[in-house]
Amino acid sequence: MKLSAIRTLLLGVFLSTSFFVSAQEVSPETQEDKKFDPKSMIMHHVKDAYGFHIIDIGEKKYSISLPIILWTDNGLTTFMSSAFDHDYYGNVVVERNGGKFVNYKEKIYQLNPGEDTLVKGEDGYPANTTKPLDISITKNVFMMWVSVLVLFLIFIGAARKYKKSESFVPKGIASFVEPLVLFIRDEVAIPMIGEKKYARYMPYLLTVFFFIWLNNIFGLIPIINGANLTGNIAFTLTMATFTFIITTFSGNKSYWKHIFWMPGVPVPMKIFLMPIEIVGMFTKPISLMIRLFANITAGHIIILALMSLIFIFNTVAIAPVSVAFSLFIIVIEIVVTAIQAYIFTILSALYFGMATEEHEHH
Repeated sequence: MKLSAIRTLLLGVFLSTSFFVSAQEVSPETQEDKKFDPKSMIMHHVKDAYGFHIIDIGEKKYSISLPIILWTDNGLTTFMSSAFDHDYYGNVVVERNGGKFVNYKEKIYQLNPGEDTLVKGEDGYPANTTKPLDISITKNVFMMWVSVLVLFLIFIGAARKYKKSESFVPKGIASFVEPLVLFIRDEVAIPMIGEKKYARYMPYLLTVFFFIWLNNIFGLIPIINGANLTGNIAFTLTMATFTFIITTFSGNKSYWKHIFWMPGVPVPMKIFLMPIEIVGMFTKPISLMIRLFANITAGHIIILALMSLIFIFNTVAIAPVSVAFSLFIIVIEIVVTAIQAYIFTILSALYFGMATEEHEHH
């Protein structure tokens, strides 16, 4: 308990440090208006970015730069995100490969020929630019690769432990991995899919569980403004699409019959239920996508909103309350990291089970 409390306290300190440093950044596009804008600050933290901002010391900003990779009319254009000098309001123009580029709210725009500065229209969006094909390595992409590498190291290490063990007794990292693998098998895959067919889906279910869980944990690391990968709708859409594809191709004759021509009900009811069942095919993965995205993003927003109260009220008197409630939400978020991975995995297994279930009709 003492060790857990110390870890929680340290996490809170890291969160506060990261937040205070970020809150000191000037959020408006000009240096004249220094009013704190909680909405801009929160959205800046939960969105993807082209680098990891670490800390500001005086006028010096420290960050980890990532590669900017663009395809323009002049071909492939690459440079490091540090070329923008920590600017994401379109003030710094980077000239590369015959083009001029700006970073406006974490989107790369190319200025039109003859233009030297960014001009925004009445809608607040750039008016004198075009958008090149952007395949840059953002912090979400970078952390996704890191999570894949970590998972490889964990499971290869566990496999080596089993290979060296004569009695196949789990030791080291294997003792951590085995209970989780058995849990997914015995409490998720077999009950949802059945003993005869669960094995073919185990690689996907295990990959989904560990991949989502690990990236949820990475999203809680505040010192690098944690990469919010599982709070990115594109990521959750991709994961849900994989579940949808596997479910669709796993569907047996009985599954498709229940969708297009429900057995055991009158013909008018069959016609009425068919479009509902077809829509249901797509609402299932959509619910997977939105559930993971909303829960992870909401947690980050709540924490940042609580910390924003210090700057909104412009007094340190409210700091103990903000930090205390933020720590409470962080503890909940730590639990939610595993719960959301479990929910995504068990619902995927449920859909696979529904697609492969054999029905007997008389």
